Amino acid sequence: MSECLFCKIAAGEIPSSKVYEDDKCLAFHDIDPQAPTHFLVIPKEHIPSVAGVDEGNAAVVAHIFTVIAKQCKQLGLDSYRVVSNIGEQAGQSVPHLHFHVLAGRDMTWPPG
Repeated sequence: MSECLFCKIAAGEIPSSKVYEDDKCLAFHDIDPQAPTHFLVIPKEHIPSVAGVDEGNAAVVAHIFTVIAKQCKQLGLDSYRVVSNIGEQAGQSVPHLHFHVLAGRDMTWPPG
């Protein structure tokens, strides 16, 4: 997707503060952190949201969760929240699948 912000970040056209990168996904710090630790993990493949996950691309989502677990362990995090918003009403501002990883403060429930 030529106009997708996260596709441009994944392609290296827009700089990011990388946490992790491999051939399938990219993790980078959120530009507006909502917790002391707040990074995003995105697939390099354009998937609009969780609603766009299907049998053909589900493996990348499983890979992303493996990356999240490894990165959190490396950061010494034993408690964290993973969030994905689907659609504008839920707060999705970039139409590209992404997972927020937040830690370092008490998380309230219910959110929002």
